[in-house]
Amino acid sequence: MAQTPIADPNQQASSSAPGLRERKKAETRRLIAETARRLFGERGFEDVRVAEVAAAASVSEATVFNYFPSKEDLFYSGFEAFEAMLLAAIRERAAGESALSAFGRFVTEPRGVLAAKDPEAIERHAATTRVIEQSPALLAREQRILAGFTDSLAELLREETGAGPAEIEPWVAANAMVGIHRALLRFTRAEILAGARNPLLARRVRAEGKRALAALEAGLGAYAVK
Repeated sequence: MAQTPIADPNQQASSSAPGLRERKKAETRRLIAETARRLFGERGFEDVRVAEVAAAASVSEATVFNYFPSKEDLFYSGFEAFEAMLLAAIRERAAGESALSAFGRFVTEPRGVLAAKDPEAIERHAATTRVIEQSPALLAREQRILAGFTDSLAELLREETGAGPAEIEPWVAANAMVGIHRALLRFTRAEILAGARNPLLARRVRAEGKRALAALEAGLGAYAVK
């Protein structure tokens, strides 16, 4: 089993052969997000205004809001890509494979803090963890994002299994799977704040992930086999 189920909130979606205009827009978006991330890490989420992010990135405040509808979106700018990749991994799984198996394979793929090896990158991720844990606004937005993941996954399972709108099994299955991700996010952050770092951190999270997936396998292993 590979490492870590942890999403990088700033992971960017990839694009094939974008045009000049698209590349410029992507670069501006990346610059704004990286500037915001640096300021949040230095001063905390609540103590940084969007106007300050705009000034530091040498763009107007209106430009920031053109790319990011809210301050929280500045921080969680990459979760859209994570959700798309998660759903694709389940939708495109091989015939005979269960949804849980595909989910488990995806969330245990190395990414984010648990894939980091460079000490500076590891500490940047640790700083991000502290920013999240110290911000009620970010924690609340994260829960809304994860609820959206759950809704999207439940709808995918409903379509695949042919379940009716009143049937709750897809919803139960989706909540159980995303619940693993929630729990491992929480576990990983507690470990980081306690001082754990790779490779020990990755091994601990991997072990917790294996136990959680094994527990669900007993109940969902035969559900939504393609």
